[in-house]
Amino acid sequence: MSGFPIPVSVLTGFLGAGKTTLLNRLLKDPALADTAVIINEFGEVAIDHLLVEQSSDGIIQLSDGCLCCTVRGELVDTLADLVDRLQTGRIARLARVIVETTGLADPAPVLQSIMAHPALVQAFRLDGVITLVDAVNGNATLDAHVEAVKQVAVADRIVLSKADLVADPGDLETLRARLRQINPGAELLDVADTGTGVAALFDCGLYNPATKSADVRRWLGEEAAHDHHHHDGHDHEHGHGHRHDSRVRSYSLVHDDPVPFSAIEMFLDLLRSTHGERLLRMKGVIELREDPSRPLVIHGVQKILHPPVQLPSWPDGQRGTRLVLITLDMPEDYIRRLFAAFTNRPSIDTPDRAALENNPLAIAGR
Repeated sequence: MSGFPIPVSVLTGFLGAGKTTLLNRLLKDPALADTAVIINEFGEVAIDHLLVEQSSDGIIQLSDGCLCCTVRGELVDTLADLVDRLQTGRIARLARVIVETTGLADPAPVLQSIMAHPALVQAFRLDGVITLVDAVNGNATLDAHVEAVKQVAVADRIVLSKADLVADPGDLETLRARLRQINPGAELLDVADTGTGVAALFDCGLYNPATKSADVRRWLGEEAAHDHHHHDGHDHEHGHGHRHDSRVRSYSLVHDDPVPFSAIEMFLDLLRSTHGERLLRMKGVIELREDPSRPLVIHGVQKILHPPVQLPSWPDGQRGTRLVLITLDMPEDYIRRLFAAFTNRPSIDTPDRAALENNPLAIAGR
């Protein structure tokens, strides 16, 4: 299909974070021409653009050529309808889709809709998740709502809004440190910065538009995670209960040697079957024993795994297997034992390592 797959960006954030304000600003940028915006209810969202045409089936043509449409039932149906319109010529061109979630939404079902449908994975690819955080109410929201913590945890880009309204600079830095702790791999931006536009927020998938090639470190968030280490000295007990923060953890699993595809497949299957609901997001690049010259790229949300893709060659000099897991209430010991069993690492600190390798389900009970 010519023009496919179409990048899809998910714009999320808790109630009052400023998603619509940011969206209105972004849609004025010519770089977002031929973009479809999927929103939940027109009554809840005020698009500033002149609405020059509204059809009976929920598609709105904006004055700059972009489209807006409401989610009618399942998101899958709306995305499939956009593909049909494109293929039948009712839409001349579609360069990007932005899905704006409701403020109370758990982003995982939205991501799964894009990654799991057998037809849609041919037409669309997940570009990234952009999460807005209200700097004034951010700490209180994260304390009170686990959904807000999930929105931050799965983000590729975290955007602070209303930072200029925070009276105490110390409170703002506390929030920044907290967001870095929840998701060390995401870039943290300020909505007021002149550079926080289309170029900074979009095209955060595996392929870097600037280099026209795959950028594994950028996609895995390794640069941002490295920068986060400089902030660890603050530690994050700033008078907040942080009831939900401790439930979300980010783990990096690294193995330097090629791994059999069957071992990775069994590791992922067992991880998803035993703790799938706790696996908020997973990204990984794998060096396969069967074909070490071509890295395997995996991407998953909870129990849903996007069809793995092999790149033509390694985009950088670093080979091996690198997995980044963002989890909710998942024990680190279980993850590392399971990974060690399937990669045949001698680092499992247990007298019956052989038994664990032969029966990985035993790890879950430990």
